[in-house]
Amino acid sequence: MAASPCAFSPRGCRLFASAGPDGRLRVWDTAGSRLQHEYVPSAHLSAACTCLAWAPAGARQPPSKDGPQRKKRKSEVGGEVDKQLDILAIGTAVGSILLYSTVKGELQSKLDGGHESRVNCVRWHQESCCLYSCSDDKHIVEWNTQTCKVKCKWKGDNSSVTCLCISPDGKMLLSAGRTIKLWDLETKEVYRHFTGHATSVSSLMFTTVKPTNESKPFDGITGLYFLSGAIHDRLLSVWQIRSDRKEKNAVMSFTVTDEPTFVDLTVSEVKEEPVKLAVVCRDGQLHLFEHILNGYCKKPLTSNCTVQIATPGDGDSTPKPVPILAAAFCTDKQSLLLVYGNALQPIIEKVSLNTSESHICLVRDIQKVLSLKTDAAVTKVKTPVVNSDAKVLVPGIPGHSTAVKTPALGKEKKKNKRKPGETEESIEERLGALDIDVSKVKTPGDLPQTDSFAVLLVQGLESNDAEILNKVLNTRKENIVKNTVARMPIHAVIPLLHELTKRLQGNPYSASLMVRWLKSVFTVHASYLSTLPDLIPQLGMLYQLMESRVKTLQKLSRLHGRLFILVTQVAASQTVQDVPEVNQTAKLVYEDESSEEEGSDDEMIADKDSDENWDEDEEKEDQSDEQDMTVEKEINGDSDLEPENESEEE
Repeated sequence: MAASPCAFSPRGCRLFASAGPDGRLRVWDTAGSRLQHEYVPSAHLSAACTCLAWAPAGARQPPSKDGPQRKKRKSEVGGEVDKQLDILAIGTAVGSILLYSTVKGELQSKLDGGHESRVNCVRWHQESCCLYSCSDDKHIVEWNTQTCKVKCKWKGDNSSVTCLCISPDGKMLLSAGRTIKLWDLETKEVYRHFTGHATSVSSLMFTTVKPTNESKPFDGITGLYFLSGAIHDRLLSVWQIRSDRKEKNAVMSFTVTDEPTFVDLTVSEVKEEPVKLAVVCRDGQLHLFEHILNGYCKKPLTSNCTVQIATPGDGDSTPKPVPILAAAFCTDKQSLLLVYGNALQPIIEKVSLNTSESHICLVRDIQKVLSLKTDAAVTKVKTPVVNSDAKVLVPGIPGHSTAVKTPALGKEKKKNKRKPGETEESIEERLGALDIDVSKVKTPGDLPQTDSFAVLLVQGLESNDAEILNKVLNTRKENIVKNTVARMPIHAVIPLLHELTKRLQGNPYSASLMVRWLKSVFTVHASYLSTLPDLIPQLGMLYQLMESRVKTLQKLSRLHGRLFILVTQVAASQTVQDVPEVNQTAKLVYEDESSEEEGSDDEMIADKDSDENWDEDEEKEDQSDEQDMTVEKEINGDSDLEPENESEEE
């Protein structure tokens, strides 16, 4: 739920456990803010802690890794009752669950084989030695902590299951991803569905033990209220488990200023007893609510009191806010345990607040409190007693391997004071006395050596000096780049990648140089980069930058080809225009006589053919005229009659 998982131990909040960003588990004593245990898992970098849960009072202790133990006497059993609750279940990012004993200060057992992805929540059963866990692999697992094996496993949702909560009677289980489901632990079937939140649910807890309506018989679950909160959601919703299945929405909600990171409440055991709620938000404020759960409420309820912590403003300094990390109600349900300051070294304080005021600002001097704690703490680090005549050697420049010159026997020590009239030694003589080769000393015009390049690069990255970085990163020699990257320390690799990413977005000339550095960094330090758990967000911008440039490469290549064709065509047309015109008239003509005679014979043959054709055409025209005359006579009725017929007609 929070960036750093943390949890108070049951039965009076005697201990406070937190998993820092460095992967270490720290257990603090709430009475004096003293660090009691610090556990570093073997895979704390790759398998970071994701959730914590203390074993409830009365739970049986899981077996140790060393095997079965001898039976204890009655006197020893009585002393072990308080120690049984000091088992801490730790969920990891790789799917395994660790059971850590704060009494022994060692790992008790390890639960493997249940999940394939990140464990989001672990919850202990109140009575049996069962442990329930949910993961990003969409499954819920029931563990037997005595045998360290999976007792039951079932699919809890279509997406990742982020939170769990066991009912007060231990027969039901609430699970949530975005929607909330109530499971029957005997049949592993869904008993009720609830709407849930728009984002992943981060907290689930029952607020009542008995129903508000006592007229109906109680079956252990009907009529109870429970609370839920989600990431990026400023509303905490309250739900009621009813007998009918129609009502699936929240009955009321509490509004806060930011995303809730830690929630604690006092369970209402009587009908008229109000529920007290303490909500720590991501902005470092604490909101206190007090309300009697008696049915539906339309408007979101605001906090009765808001608590903030700030440093005192002494003199010219202005007060600065101090973030509250966690808060829990004490056994009296009136006072609060506040955890504030730094997650690696928090301050735990018990306070009694006047909730009648709407806003409370507590002034605390954190530096003074931490200094007092440091003085009072017993440290195992011993400071050596250094004699005044002892000479302290400090680390030199990496790569400087000067041999120690032992003084000759019987040689007197030189006095620091120079006698009057004695000539002062030159710089060359002083360098010779230091056993440094003068010929190897860098002159202003020469380039520095590779080891000094590595030192300059680290100095430039730490001080963010652009002049030093330009001097080192603008190197073109491949061997200098490779040697510099190989000799630079590991902690400077990620800052160098960030600097190269920033420079890749600038001038294309500098980008071509940065690619050489990137190639060397990925080649030399590939093994280190592969061990980083947050490598993807670290190199996300670089990957997107390279992807965008690769996508534009094809378009630029097409544009380059078209421009090349246009330029070549323009150049070719200009060369054609520049060529002078050639005079194509013939300077000499030669005619052959035999060709003329053959030509005259051909002309005579052609004339004869044309005359014959002319006579044939005239004859055809005469015949056509005679035919036309006969047709006209027939039409007019003037046909040529025989002479006999003509005389008869007369």
